[in-house]
Amino acid sequence: MIELPVISSDSKRPRKPDWLRVKLPVGKEYAKVRKLVDEYKLHTICESGNCPNMGECWGAGTATFMILGNVCTRSCSFCAVATGRPPEYDEEEPARVAEAIRLMEVKHAVITSVNRDELKDRGAEIWYQTVVKVKELSPETTIETLIPDVKGNWQALYRMISGGQEVVSHNMETVKRLYRPVRPQARYDRSLEQLKLIKEAGMRTKSGIMLGLGEKREEVFEAMDDLVAHGLDILTLGQYLQPTKLHIEVAEFIHPDTFALYREEGLRRGLKYVESGPLVRSSYHAERHVHV
Repeated sequence: MIELPVISSDSKRPRKPDWLRVKLPVGKEYAKVRKLVDEYKLHTICESGNCPNMGECWGAGTATFMILGNVCTRSCSFCAVATGRPPEYDEEEPARVAEAIRLMEVKHAVITSVNRDELKDRGAEIWYQTVVKVKELSPETTIETLIPDVKGNWQALYRMISGGQEVVSHNMETVKRLYRPVRPQARYDRSLEQLKLIKEAGMRTKSGIMLGLGEKREEVFEAMDDLVAHGLDILTLGQYLQPTKLHIEVAEFIHPDTFALYREEGLRRGLKYVESGPLVRSSYHAERHVHV
């Protein structure tokens, strides 16, 4: 196999390479989305997760909405979303999200949420109501739901995915060996099982993995094989970027050519679609994943 370059530095922290530079968010469409998000008191993973593509996506009039508040019960070491004990959820949130999506006139909406482990149904009813209300107000809009780990509560899972969405995504985030330091409250095998059950329920399934956390190439291939074996349709691969000094450090910056190699390997191993690149995130170009 041809060895492709991996960028790192001699210092403790590798320098961010040129291919990770992004434009500042500007423009008329960006301002429109900004206004709607503020007016309807909505949360977006674009902001809470410090997504590097916010300018591009908001400039195109799209956003990934984050429901069930902006405080997560998990403490993943990679994530910029606040962690702690969330306040009571807002029962009116589904209606506000649906109205904002209608006003934005988006053709494809992505909805995600924080983990709400303290709730008996993991927030499943709010999930269901949000998708249903979006479909009621915008029947031509396709929907991807990026759902959290339900900790084996399969009844909650089935409620989450029964609202009429076209794609259901659940991110693996990293390779099996790194689960404990990266996702301390999650389990690799449980996330695979969740994806398998989603597929068996007749849904188009999707997952995402971050690279640059110290994973080995063979471990990425192993994760791909595991995902194929559990029926996954779509995989996204992107570069991990440390959101703050309190989060896990970047081990290396992966070269774009290596991302291209991973894409070809994923397709060769049986995945139907692979989105792979340094700036790729779960919802990046999500509209392309509806009909694969």
